[in-house]
Amino acid sequence: MLDTIIILLFVFALGGVGFDLVDLLPPLVQEQISNMEALRWLAAGFTSIIGLALGLVAQTTYRRLESRIRQTPIEVILTRAVGLVIGLLIANLMLAPIFLLPIPQEFSFLKPTIAILGSVMFSFLGISLADAHGRTFLRLINPHSIESMLVAEGTLLPVAPKILDTSAIIDGRIEQLLGTGFIEGQMLVPQFVLAELQQLADLGNDQKRQRGRRGLDILGRIQNVFPERIVIHSADYEEIPTVDAKLVHLAQEINGVLLTNDYNLSKVANLQKVAILNVNDLAQAIRPIYLPGDTLELKIIKQGKEPAQGIGYLDDGTMVVVDDGREYVGNEVRVTVTSALQTSAGRMIFARPPSVLASS
Repeated sequence: MLDTIIILLFVFALGGVGFDLVDLLPPLVQEQISNMEALRWLAAGFTSIIGLALGLVAQTTYRRLESRIRQTPIEVILTRAVGLVIGLLIANLMLAPIFLLPIPQEFSFLKPTIAILGSVMFSFLGISLADAHGRTFLRLINPHSIESMLVAEGTLLPVAPKILDTSAIIDGRIEQLLGTGFIEGQMLVPQFVLAELQQLADLGNDQKRQRGRRGLDILGRIQNVFPERIVIHSADYEEIPTVDAKLVHLAQEINGVLLTNDYNLSKVANLQKVAILNVNDLAQAIRPIYLPGDTLELKIIKQGKEPAQGIGYLDDGTMVVVDDGREYVGNEVRVTVTSALQTSAGRMIFARPPSVLASS
């Protein structure tokens, strides 16, 4: 519809110009024309054709300009507009004294010419400076303005909320993870997870009761240290029988990320296309990698299966087999890694002890 309006505007405008253009003919020429009305309509028709061609060009140009504006980020449009306004203001301030100068009549055309050229030059300069330093300008006004704009236009994705599972809370490592700052976004604790923790804490089984109380204590500490990060979510799905199924449903509903260390829950969530952050996978991924020739301090705690072997363990539970380390059982030694082996049960490191550091 808009395209048609643009074309018709040019057709009628140029047609009207052609219709009135006949009146500009010299009187002698007009007297020799027998039918002026027909000439008017003929001129209007000819100029309307020109208007149609110009209208098509204007319509195509408008659509290209519209498409380019739609593709331009909003912060670029904003900063360019500010740069244009500042450029025009500077142009008016700097060129105003020129209009006060006494200029001869024959050079009076210089004033509007200088004003137009100066305005164009300073406007282009303002837009160029906006392109170069516009984002810095926005950041000075509002440190979060750029990120908000980029999220609104889809260039950046917002941080998905993390949904805490009962096992992740009881595990306790989430407290240290939050302290490091590696996990972003809000932490949602569903009401049914709180209910499960309370149920565990009220059980007669000492081991389960201790786990439930530990989870409540950890959650309380996290909420005190990070009050803006922890949110108690009121969602509960009475028609869904299990807590794991409720967690998966909530994650799908709010497009959240499920934070857990439950292996079976991770598998079920992956099958249902729910994003998972598994604390155990993270711990496995950040284990230090020891190459042959690396040294590490290790306490040999028992004898190995083979003669003269000693066995020790790293902080993450990795077993280290020390050749010729049987004599150092009970001592802390600095060992040199000779090789590493990945088995179905986990990783195993082989080493030799060059020296004894300390006696236990």
